[in-house]
Amino acid sequence: MNLSSKTRVAVLRGGPSSEYEVSLKTGEHILSTLRELSEDYEPIDIFISKDGEWHKEGLVQEPYRALEYADVVWNALHGEYGEDGQVQRVLESLNIPFTGSSAVASALSMNKDMAKRIYDKHSLNTPMHNLVCKEDLSGDKLVGIFQTYLPPVIVKPANAGSSVGMRMAHSFSELKEAIKEALEHSDRVMVEEFIKGREATCGVVDNFRDEKHYALAPIEIKIASGKTFFDYDAKYSGKTREICPGDFSQAEGATIEEMSKEAHRALGLRHYSRSDFIITPKGKIYILETNSLPGMTAESLLPKALNTIGCSSKDFIDHIIKLAL
Repeated sequence: MNLSSKTRVAVLRGGPSSEYEVSLKTGEHILSTLRELSEDYEPIDIFISKDGEWHKEGLVQEPYRALEYADVVWNALHGEYGEDGQVQRVLESLNIPFTGSSAVASALSMNKDMAKRIYDKHSLNTPMHNLVCKEDLSGDKLVGIFQTYLPPVIVKPANAGSSVGMRMAHSFSELKEAIKEALEHSDRVMVEEFIKGREATCGVVDNFRDEKHYALAPIEIKIASGKTFFDYDAKYSGKTREICPGDFSQAEGATIEEMSKEAHRALGLRHYSRSDFIITPKGKIYILETNSLPGMTAESLLPKALNTIGCSSKDFIDHIIKLAL
């Protein structure tokens, strides 16, 4: 029972995914910001180990026990377990409010194949793709896929974020090698046509500035010399330049914003999200994927877009917690 007037916020961080380190950074950012908001909020640090054990105050506890005195949960997990609907099902079963999307919507957005099917249904332009699994490595399917696309192709796990396990393949041998690597992160792998162009990302926040779904200014991503696309290293090495707002035409910017909002709605997401795009030299815009729990680290893109419009981390975190409650 909470006798204090403060809202107790349990922050979940860590987790059994390849994005463990990113989650720790996001979680620490949320915890430190909540400490700055100490008049209204009392943070509770819930660390989840790589083997899935929940820890509170240094002790291993069952989820229901760790969250016993929490009023709301801030889900700072990323990737498997935290972003694919698993932890959301735990929280929903405990009937505790939490930030981010529901179990079903989280699973849909994390499943790149299902997300693309929903994009197609809602007329959102997205690159062509095929799914492969371990058994396809020795069959004719891979040959057929390689012959379908003009190389290079993009290879990435079908259920992972932060560009983990993502590679570009120029030859058939590179394709097989890239698929083997991606299979270490997911039991299914997506082979996607490579679209050459400028990279962009755009965040969406619910019930913000008098809009049901508010699109933040699109960010243009300029990767470092020697990089062909925005992979994991490019995201977190600090060498990538992010321009916010991006150098897009008025029409391009408006289209990116509307596509971001439509993806958010179509996938059934809530509170906040961020979608990634490619803009071809001829101005055609492709949506690549939508992140239901964008990172909140020093290198993360959503905080940079919020800062551009004068919204601090404190204001954003306060807003999202109020939405969750």
